[in-house]
Amino acid sequence: MNRPAPENWSTRIGVILAVTGSAVGLGNFLRFPGLAAKYDGGAFMIPYFVALLLLGLPLAWAEWSMGRYGGTRGHHSAPGIFRLIWKNKAAPYLGVLGLIVPVVIYMYYVFIESWCLGYAWHYLTGAMDLGRDPEAYQRFFAGYTGMEADASIFAGFLGTPLVFLVICIALNFILINRGLTRGIELFCLWAMPALVICALLVLVRVLTLGTPDPSKPELNVLAGLGQMWNLDAGGKSIWEQLANGKMWMEAAGQIFFSLSVGFGVIITYASYMKRDDDIALSSTTAVAGNEFFEVSLGGMITIPAAFVFLGAAGAVGGTFALGFNTLPLVFESMPLGRWVGFLWFFLLFLAAITSSLSMLQPAIAFLQEGLGLTRTRAVALLCGVGTAGTLLVVWFSKNLTAMDTLDFWVGTFCIYLLASLQTFLFGWVFTPQRGLEELDRGADLRVPRAFGFVIKYISPVYLLVVFAAWAVQDMGDRVEAFASDPAVRWSMLFLAGVFALFLWWIRIAVKRWSMEERTS
Repeated sequence: MNRPAPENWSTRIGVILAVTGSAVGLGNFLRFPGLAAKYDGGAFMIPYFVALLLLGLPLAWAEWSMGRYGGTRGHHSAPGIFRLIWKNKAAPYLGVLGLIVPVVIYMYYVFIESWCLGYAWHYLTGAMDLGRDPEAYQRFFAGYTGMEADASIFAGFLGTPLVFLVICIALNFILINRGLTRGIELFCLWAMPALVICALLVLVRVLTLGTPDPSKPELNVLAGLGQMWNLDAGGKSIWEQLANGKMWMEAAGQIFFSLSVGFGVIITYASYMKRDDDIALSSTTAVAGNEFFEVSLGGMITIPAAFVFLGAAGAVGGTFALGFNTLPLVFESMPLGRWVGFLWFFLLFLAAITSSLSMLQPAIAFLQEGLGLTRTRAVALLCGVGTAGTLLVVWFSKNLTAMDTLDFWVGTFCIYLLASLQTFLFGWVFTPQRGLEELDRGADLRVPRAFGFVIKYISPVYLLVVFAAWAVQDMGDRVEAFASDPAVRWSMLFLAGVFALFLWWIRIAVKRWSMEERTS
């Protein structure tokens, strides 16, 4: 049984941009600013950077080292790499999380991606001129996303929401079918610079707003920046703010999701690195690039823009409320707001597609190496599974119930499980010593030796505490929702079916790999 010819990244900058693109997404430009404003800016940044140093960066280094170790030995998916690292019959089946997490997140992420493209088009054509009534933007968003009733988007089959969804699904699978270098890498080589240009243009416009309303001199750009960085922005002492345990939990969660650690993406991307390629500096650069997009661009655009027009209260909101309701109202009040709005939502679309594209590669790699499928057949099979999940999300769209259910159980619960598993594998099975040797080979940067201690002892405790705090807070409500809401039950039944399907595929792959080993 011959495996498909191995792929590799063609350039170093290509893999850095691809990994950065997988991490840079809607959370950088919407979720992070919302959390920073919610927790009074400067106080939030302290637990945020602590989590980056003790959780995010160590986990990124661990995934890069295990990924390349597996890739140089012929495996590019979590089941294969876990089986290689841990000689236990359960190891490849635990790797199902490295396939399920990115695929299921893709199912609803591509729907949000289509909103961004649709909003960009509406701004470009002038259709988003809804005046300065906040409720008008809320009504538009609810109707556009189908939040008012289940399956309401299908009422007008050729309506723009559905058209843009089809465009996004097709674009993702066309690009992924082109392969690693001609698809993902080539797209990220132009998409990431374009994303930077769009973000810088919007940032320049925001930072030159000055004081839009002379009658309210306190609402100016400098005060808006202070909302993010001043330690006393909330009127409380820094010690009072740091005593908020929930803030520490949410800061850790933001780092976790922002860097894409625990998604199953980085370990697959790193597996395509050559044996003597640098991964220490490349991984650190990818993390730094994500932080640049999140802190220097996302935070400095969204919070000051909302603050100068709407005050401190306007800068606070959930991911969707801030991005799709509040900011369009800001753009309406801003000179050249139509064009700034177009650039804003187009950069959100670029950020979203570089992330969604990366979510497909782990499963493609597994279907190729585990089932022996050609890339085209693997893409076709994954397209069917992914589109079925997206249709479920679109059908049960009332209050975004299906999306919320999948996001909770996979985008939160399973990510924590996968990250914890990878931390265990690296710290106690692969061992930090072997990991540091892998990171040092061909390295242009020496990873601190303390990294081994952190990933073995501190990161697991950090994960356990965050997971426990989250479970206590949200688990009871989720169980109650399962018992009372049919949409939640259908979503969970679908999720169970996807798990069963991938476990069946892994069983076939394990038999295939064992046969190859016996005949080699």
